[in-house]
Amino acid sequence: QVLLVESGGGLVQPGGSLTLSCAASGFTFSSAAMNWYRQAPGKQREWVARISSGGSTNYADSVKGRFTISRDNAKNTVHLEMNSLKLEDTAVYYCNVFQFGHFWGQGTQVTVSS
Repeated sequence: QVLLVESGGGLVQPGGSLTLSCAASGFTFSSAAMNWYRQAPGKQREWVARISSGGSTNYADSVKGRFTISRDNAKNTVHLEMNSLKLEDTAVYYCNVFQFGHFWGQGTQVTVSS
């Protein structure tokens, strides 16, 4: 079955950096587009970034220029490098794939605070 496991979250000061990782299994990773979403307290889950099977990337306007999504098909892993973090980036970050339905990881907490 599809399994997504996020890691790399933590507490960081404004302006700092973090890199999240998502280990995937249970499907043909190299053929799948992968997404990162986030959900801040009291808010709806929002899409953050997408990487296609071919490596093309798209970003939400709120993170464009600060976040970079990448993938390692040899390790079935997708990463989200986050730079110049802001207070409003605080959220639980989720890895997502669509395989005849949406699949989600358990999420990893990112807290940006001074």
